[in-house]
Amino acid sequence: MLLIYDGDCGFCTTSARWIQRRLPQSIEVSPWQGLDLASFGLTEADVTTAAYWVDADGVNHRGHLAVGQSLIAAGSLWGISGRLIIHPPGAWLAKPVYGWVARNRYRLPGSTDACRLEP
Repeated sequence: MLLIYDGDCGFCTTSARWIQRRLPQSIEVSPWQGLDLASFGLTEADVTTAAYWVDADGVNHRGHLAVGQSLIAAGSLWGISGRLIIHPPGAWLAKPVYGWVARNRYRLPGSTDACRLEP
């Protein structure tokens, strides 16, 4: 399993490091810049606009689903939060919130100019 994030974005890197400390060591957390994206069926356009979780079956989970899957993998109470994020009715709120965060990540703590997404 693998969590893919934007390594050029300070907010994304901070978030990825936070979850990495909570995940089992067998789960990889990696910036997209060091990966062969095609091997995961992803493009640069995909990974610059959202995080991705690649599960054990090679299925890609985008955005709020990636966050939810990573929290589930972290286990304990984080797993409960993850399930709330990926299943309705929690997913109904999590999806637009994730979209807002992704579009505004350049305004969040730890961000850099590289965090701004092109309109």
